[in-house]
Amino acid sequence: MSEVERTADAAGGWAGVDLIAVGLGPGSFTGLRIGIATARGLASSLGLPARGVCTLDAIARGMPAGGERLVVADARRGEVFAALYDSEGGRLWEPFVARPEELEERVAALPEPPPAAGSGAVRFRHELARNGVAIAADADPVHRVAARHICALAAAEGAEAGPLEPIYLRPPDAERWRERDSVPRSE
Repeated sequence: MSEVERTADAAGGWAGVDLIAVGLGPGSFTGLRIGIATARGLASSLGLPARGVCTLDAIARGMPAGGERLVVADARRGEVFAALYDSEGGRLWEPFVARPEELEERVAALPEPPPAAGSGAVRFRHELARNGVAIAADADPVHRVAARHICALAAAEGAEAGPLEPIYLRPPDAERWRERDSVPRSE
């Protein structure tokens, strides 16, 4: 919240803010819920509109322009969240969750390997590089979700003001644990 306050202060105080923007994921279940609840609370208490943005879209916006680009976020559990974008930033592949090997197969089927960015591109660099995918150095900021890209996408002309709902591409861990624990164990 202190970072949110600093950002509002940089805009001239809350009076200088005309829109609350928030990342909707995909990402960690708890982190998404906290961020979205905070955005809803701020929007409601300040009487401001709020708009959500897919975090993969925000990473794509931060990549160098020109040609297709692949965003790959580390989804943990040995999986990735990914989406493919055209040169204008439009989605060619909607966000999905997959094992790195499955993503590798999809990339291999493309006519030309796109550059990739995101935490999953860093973590699974070897699998992606086998198909000629170029990935910036690990420390390059292109791999991180930038608030300025979320804000720019939320404020873009024609941006939809849909519900602030998290983008979940798989069930939460708690649901998986409940299913695992409900299976009778043989003794």
